Amino acid sequence: MLKRLTLLWTVVRGDARQLWFALRHPDAPGWLKWGTALIALYLFSPIDLIPDVLPVIGMVDDLVLVPLAIRWLLKRLPPHIAQAGARRRAG
Repeated sequence: MLKRLTLLWTVVRGDARQLWFALRHPDAPGWLKWGTALIALYLFSPIDLIPDVLPVIGMVDDLVLVPLAIRWLLKRLPPHIAQAGARRRAG
């Protein structure tokens, strides 16, 4: 279980860095900024699909939906922004 959480954290951290780079890119599309704002709003909002008062299940939706939403946004990046992020990460 701990190994899976470590792997998930590594993936989310890498995706979050790539999203942060894409947001700061001069050619970042407006939909990317809106999508990121909606993800942040969902993350910090008291309204969830599954309430957080349920001990384990309440946090699982945040642990699953937020990384999926970030990955969904990153897959829709314009190619030149995605390539610039990959070059930055590699070098």
